[in-house]
Amino acid sequence: MPIAEALRAPPPTVEAESTFRTQPYNLEAEQTVLGAILVNNEAYHQVETFLSAEDFYEPVHQRIYATCAQWIADGRIANHKTLFHLFETDPALKDLDGARYLARLAAAAEAIVDTAHYGRIVRDLAIRRRLIRVGEEIVNRAFDRSCELSGPEQVELAEQELFQLAETGRTGGTFRAFPEVLAAAVRHVEGAFHKAGHVTGVPTRLEGLDQKLGGLQPSDLVILAGRPSMGKTALAITIAANAASTPRPESQRRPGEPAGYRVGVFSLEMSAEQLALRLLSAEAQIPSDELRRGQLGAEDWPRIARAGQRLASMALWIDDTPALTVAGLRTRARRLKRLHGLDLVVVDYLQLLRGSGHYGPGNRVQEVSEITQALKALAKELAVPVLALSQLSRAVEARDDKRPMLSDLRESGSIEQDADVVMFVFREEYYLSRAVPTQREGEPIEKFQLRYQEWVQRCEKVHNKAEVIIAKQRNGPIGNVALQFDAAYGRFRNLESEVYAEGCY
Repeated sequence: MPIAEALRAPPPTVEAESTFRTQPYNLEAEQTVLGAILVNNEAYHQVETFLSAEDFYEPVHQRIYATCAQWIADGRIANHKTLFHLFETDPALKDLDGARYLARLAAAAEAIVDTAHYGRIVRDLAIRRRLIRVGEEIVNRAFDRSCELSGPEQVELAEQELFQLAETGRTGGTFRAFPEVLAAAVRHVEGAFHKAGHVTGVPTRLEGLDQKLGGLQPSDLVILAGRPSMGKTALAITIAANAASTPRPESQRRPGEPAGYRVGVFSLEMSAEQLALRLLSAEAQIPSDELRRGQLGAEDWPRIARAGQRLASMALWIDDTPALTVAGLRTRARRLKRLHGLDLVVVDYLQLLRGSGHYGPGNRVQEVSEITQALKALAKELAVPVLALSQLSRAVEARDDKRPMLSDLRESGSIEQDADVVMFVFREEYYLSRAVPTQREGEPIEKFQLRYQEWVQRCEKVHNKAEVIIAKQRNGPIGNVALQFDAAYGRFRNLESEVYAEGCY
């Protein structure tokens, strides 16, 4: 029908109006839940873990449920008799015959056994109403020409709102019987027994680390810290690439999924292209500086082609959005797991993340505390390890022994507390190369030459060597792991492995 004719058309009839869509709700289910609670307060414990007062459509029902919840929490009995005087003169209940409505609720629900069933109906309809509200807000924002958010920003906000709604709709978080938990622990031990190398988590393929950590464990927040130029990013990318190129057990793979462990990298410091260049350098064994400058010979191109093919098959995703908020990171990690699956999250680096913005410029410690707590919560929610890089304070430089300690972490209180594992990467060669001995005033030449020779020997001993210092591990040993560091390729590898193994960085 043309628009002009539609405007001249008569208003819809009552029958047409009855077909209009209304908010989804079920008053009978709400009454059943409330009545069951009033008859037997134990019924409240069947629904308290997932049902809140806001889930009820009828405002009166919201008030009754909230009052029952408060009385039961205080250890008092909540039934139609004890609550009678509270609701006797309530204006909202006046049209329902006052507090006698409570008695009718209780009388109608005396035979109800499965209160949780009706509670889930109420909860499901509440989620649908919120979904409608979120959808309306998304549409209204998109139509609003005065909205300052760009299209991509609106998409990200919409995804965040939908993920938050999905999270509030989850009904987990209840107590689990100990026999069930114990059986799961025994299955975990059995699985570890049958795995090669007893690596139960995501493998790093760095033998010393895998021996001490058992791989990166699901739900763990792992902090990798170090001073600038120690190789934090190189080690993190090495671990990410090694995991992505390691086949997962066939029992964990579905048809069509990538064979390797699925890794998501959030690079707030370097671009995705720079990280790809590092991986290509390590895989092709061509110095990254030569790749960047294009100083290549004819023999290099076949190696680059083969390396590119191997890298392209890895289950690795990189997000290089700068100044990312921790909420945005959480949203994107959830999306990645939903679309492709996810086994490991790498964040480079923690101090470049932004919090909720509730803290002023002088409350950086509180903001970092919020960020680390959010990363730990993300690890638990997605059941994957989160490897987050962190800077160290300058206190390291003031000591003779440059090996870092837990107290050297910037904003250390929150980072050290929330992390399950804290590791430091340390290269003595870096400091030795900047401390070339010079002859002191009045020092005999023989003594200087001896001291200089000792320095040369020390440099040769630590050349291309690195240490990973495991300073904290909540569920395992601490200690040091020696690694080989190939500075030209920007990769770490096992100290004993003098011959390069294809697919291991």
